[in-house]
Amino acid sequence: MFFSRSGENALRGRLIGGEGIAHLGGLDKVLNHLKEAHHLVIVSCGTSYYAGLYARYVFERLTDLIVEVEIASEMRYRKTNIRPGTVVLGISQSGETADTIAAMHEASRKGALLLGLVNVVGSTMSRLTEAGVYNHGGPEIGVASTKIFTSQCCILAMIALLLGRFKHLAVTDGMEIVAGLERLPEQIQRVLKQADAIRSIAARYAHYDNFLFIGRKYNYPMALEGALKLKEISYIHAEGCAAGEMKHGFIAMIDKRFPTICLATRDMTYDKVISNMQEIKSRSGKMIAIATEGDAEITEIADDVIYTPPNLDFLQPIPAVVALQLFAYYCAIERGCDIDQPRNLAKSVTVE
Repeated sequence: MFFSRSGENALRGRLIGGEGIAHLGGLDKVLNHLKEAHHLVIVSCGTSYYAGLYARYVFERLTDLIVEVEIASEMRYRKTNIRPGTVVLGISQSGETADTIAAMHEASRKGALLLGLVNVVGSTMSRLTEAGVYNHGGPEIGVASTKIFTSQCCILAMIALLLGRFKHLAVTDGMEIVAGLERLPEQIQRVLKQADAIRSIAARYAHYDNFLFIGRKYNYPMALEGALKLKEISYIHAEGCAAGEMKHGFIAMIDKRFPTICLATRDMTYDKVISNMQEIKSRSGKMIAIATEGDAEITEIADDVIYTPPNLDFLQPIPAVVALQLFAYYCAIERGCDIDQPRNLAKSVTVE
């Protein structure tokens, strides 16, 4: 329920279907600067970093911006390429992430326009930035971020739509994207209704000690996020990788005791992912596929399938990642883990 509600809150009042555009009031005062921007640097940590990786693909599709995504703890020590026309967008659930704040201070010294995407009103990052967008997701009680990640992805897609419509993106394209965004809360709800089936699958896999998550393009950051959630709350070792990189080392780990979760929604990379899955199957690897509804072909390869609703290719991964989060949740339950307070983790990382 909370996943779909946070999605509704992220989208509510921000989409103008007839014009095919998003309205984000927190960006109004810097719109002229954004229209002239040519370089976007997204800076964040952890789950928010994976939201930024997802956003890079979306911004590159919908805008003409040059986009970089930086881990905050690394960016602040690098010689960054910040020149006039550079926008730095910080992402943080709490708005108090020490490394992200430090990196943004450094970007400010070098003349970047600072934007923020945060959930907590009045947080340090919201005061540091010149403009930004709030998630309006409500408090996230558990340490591991879930609903705010999906909210971040929705809002980042809206920012990309807004900037794209200033440039080459046609109104008809914008209207199609708005319609796709508006479908997301209901589509997330459809995934949540599969909770019992996902719990049953998790019960069969929770005893494994290692997992690989693979995806391509928009699904690659979701593979990283799925692996992170499994590590955080179930303490199962999990790795995420770009599916095309699997043959460059990761495939050495595959055997009957090392299952893979394959993000295989219908998009331009689908056939390539199917090929990756066949390679895993030939090495006796077990597989769970996250696939688009109506895909019967996938059942011939994967041992288990979780279906998610069809949408525009770059929006399908948002409901899909909810399935991954539910899988991690039920694995943690099966293993008797404290889901809301995982060991060694803190909700706000306020030290560097």
